[in-house]
Amino acid sequence: MEDEEYIDPKTLPIYKKGEEIFEVVSQIADLIPDDDEMLQHVKGFMISDAAQLTIKIAGATNAGLYDIKMEAACIIRKAAMDLKIQNHSLEIHGFKEAHYYQLVRDLIEEYRLLFIEWVAGFDTYDYVIDRWGLFNPPGVGPFDKDPDEDIPFDGFG
Repeated sequence: MEDEEYIDPKTLPIYKKGEEIFEVVSQIADLIPDDDEMLQHVKGFMISDAAQLTIKIAGATNAGLYDIKMEAACIIRKAAMDLKIQNHSLEIHGFKEAHYYQLVRDLIEEYRLLFIEWVAGFDTYDYVIDRWGLFNPPGVGPFDKDPDEDIPFDGFG
């Protein structure tokens, strides 16, 4: 039986924008000379960061718990921020086509706006307390009492 609440992540605008970013990054990465070891390292980081923009959306879309979604959001943000500044690495290492990278930066700005909307849609009532204190919904702290502790559990329910 299919879950009625299942959302296909590939239908989300943020996922589609992530695919677009990955495609542009891949096209630019294809221009990087195979014989330049430093630029090949930069290329690897670019491809990996661009892939995270869809991979983590797909993983978090139907994840339910707030802390899991926020953890994915954190990884996505880091990947996008790293991707946004890779043009500097390309320029420093002499990549002649670095000017094309502005396309990626523009797409990341569009992605950022979709990201804000995506995160705002997280259910702040579907959570477990993050005892590390990083991914709790607003108003919930790492030392708060867990409301589920008062629910009797006999193991045979």
